[in-house]
Amino acid sequence: MTVSLEASVRVGDDVVFRELDGEAVILNLQSGVYFGLDAVGTRIWQLCQEHGSVRTVWEAMRREFDASADTLQSDLFSFLDELATQGLVTIVAATASPVEKVP
Repeated sequence: MTVSLEASVRVGDDVVFRELDGEAVILNLQSGVYFGLDAVGTRIWQLCQEHGSVRTVWEAMRREFDASADTLQSDLFSFLDELATQGLVTIVAATASPVEKVP
């Protein structure tokens, strides 16, 4: 699935996250593989867990990091794509709201 600002992120049930001194380790219990995150990756992971909404995570990143909006969006999409490839998160496409018909 392609990541978009309208999507949401869900952490897998078989994923364990532990933070130590601003960095983190993520364990995929299903595969038994560990993944390390630097301070920036750790913060993005926390934002994803807090908000779920890719747009809300991106907006928080814009407030917290000194980089252009386009760079932050590109980096976020790449990061989420890698996490999804490794089975750590699921990217859920936004669903269209039902349209009410006006009589």
